Amino acid sequence: MLFLRLRVLVLLVLGLAFASASFAKKVDWVIQSTQIHPGGLQAPFSGVVVIDEGRILLMAETLPEDIRPDKVIDASDKLVAPGFIDPHTHACRDFDGTEGNLNANYLTQGVTTVFCNNDGGGPSDIGAQMQQYQNQGIGTNVALYVGHNSIRQQVMGQANRPASTEELSQMQKLVARAMQDGAMGLSTGLYYVPGSYAELDEVIALAKVAARFGGHYDSHIRDESSYNIGLLASVEEVIAVADKAHIAANIAHIKALGVDVWGHSAKVIELVEQARERGLKITADQYPWLASGSSISASLMPAWAKAGGHEALLQRLQDKEQQKRIKTEIKDNLRRRGGADSLLITDPSTPEYRGKTLAQVAKQHQLNAVDMAIEIIRQGNASVASFNMQDEDLQRFMRQDWVMTSSDGSTGHPRKYASFPRKYAGYVKDKGVLSTGAYIHRSSTLAARTFNLHKRGELKPGYIADLVIFDPLSFTPQASYLEPQRHSSGVEWLLINGEAAIADGKVTGIKAGKVLKRE
Repeated sequence: MLFLRLRVLVLLVLGLAFASASFAKKVDWVIQSTQIHPGGLQAPFSGVVVIDEGRILLMAETLPEDIRPDKVIDASDKLVAPGFIDPHTHACRDFDGTEGNLNANYLTQGVTTVFCNNDGGGPSDIGAQMQQYQNQGIGTNVALYVGHNSIRQQVMGQANRPASTEELSQMQKLVARAMQDGAMGLSTGLYYVPGSYAELDEVIALAKVAARFGGHYDSHIRDESSYNIGLLASVEEVIAVADKAHIAANIAHIKALGVDVWGHSAKVIELVEQARERGLKITADQYPWLASGSSISASLMPAWAKAGGHEALLQRLQDKEQQKRIKTEIKDNLRRRGGADSLLITDPSTPEYRGKTLAQVAKQHQLNAVDMAIEIIRQGNASVASFNMQDEDLQRFMRQDWVMTSSDGSTGHPRKYASFPRKYAGYVKDKGVLSTGAYIHRSSTLAARTFNLHKRGELKPGYIADLVIFDPLSFTPQASYLEPQRHSSGVEWLLINGEAAIADGKVTGIKAGKVLKRE
């Protein structure tokens, strides 16, 4: 009788254990860490993040007993944070169906989402661009603007004049089509040809179309220095677009470029703060480098001389009067940039110049800097790192709660490979300009909220599992101005839509990214 009772008891215990196992929740991932930063300036906590089917299931101090993970990441004292969002890149230039689609240079910075078609560029057919990326696969999420320069080029070519009524109507239709296809908004590059030929009314008219669809206005402003209307007037122009078009506006890679405007960051901030107090939605993004990435032509050649394209420029250089005017303006532009010593040629396609300043190359060829610049442009141009900013201005912008992190990543500049770790290593750890929480907020949550990226940019139950785990001791840039293509170190895990793009510090090759359409 006793044996029978013991047998029944054993069977009951086994039955309960089996039932418990049957009702256990099986999940894809459990991440354990003592430094989980949810984003949004929330305090970090010690605990677990549970992920299943590409979303965050729960966050807690301890793992519930009924959770059965497929994979466990013991992050111990590593930082767990929302995946970083870069609102200003040129990453799509690499999305050509080859290895570049992985976007590994951004993955190794902890970036899970990039924006493309900034500065007014990119294809005008956004629908086709999105379909291409969906078909071929991409390593990071990508959001797309429609570029004003591209649309103007399609309708008007390189014409240096205001748009006619019919031309403006054609451009408005192209913007509307892009917005219907899911573009985030309208981007402009008003410093660059042919966008620089557009008057304010044209920009407002196109921004109004983007606004009708709930889009954003993003602008490489007309002048970040004193080339034409000046830095302050250019910021006022962005504010005017936001006001007249009733649209949220973002100042791309905010800076005070060149000796004429050093120290003007305080006035720029005042203008933006006044606009925000009036209810306008004005933000900015910023990369943490004192050198901008540009080219000899973009830095020095006056915009009027480039009307009609490269062949037209070469013809103007043959005319003595126009050549004299061009040389005078190049000389003044060199002064703005801080002289020929401030332009470091980084272009890998010009190995004879790469790693040398314009001053050094000019001396080598026994030419003055102006003539050397013209000769390089005649040969097809060259990319440069232009050392034209002051750290005081950079830090002042960085402290503003409406300024988010970006890279403006371009070939030949280390910002394409190292902006997010550089900001952390240089301005959080070394200089203490930002706290860790503020850095994470400006690198993820602020962009997600600004551009309405649905359920991204924070670690919350129900949110998409875009997540980075990095070592605070080794999260550092490896790229430099002369070795700009070295991947950053310190990212140990990177989940994009719940899949491991980086595992144990190595890029997995998984293309987990998605095209993000405007919500």
